[in-house]
Amino acid sequence: MKVRQPRYSKEEFARRGQTIYEQRVRPQVEEGNSGRIVAIDIETGEFEVADDPLAASDQLFARCPDAQPWLIRIGHRALHRFGHSHASGLT
Repeated sequence: MKVRQPRYSKEEFARRGQTIYEQRVRPQVEEGNSGRIVAIDIETGEFEVADDPLAASDQLFARCPDAQPWLIRIGHRALHRFGHSHASGLT
């Protein structure tokens, strides 16, 4: 397995990923894909959509072996959510 090293700071990684998602990817994937995962190469803008993070990443690496992937859940602000939801009835 190839060890991939990040080429950007965490802040730059997030900025690039979010910008590409909002400007180029979101309009193409949002309808009908809510809850699915999109993996975006922050250098090329290439992306893949799948049902889970591993599948999305694997598909992106198959096309772009040197990708720097940013992952986000379609229709949500982040890939994962931590903590509990007020909607769950827990306090």
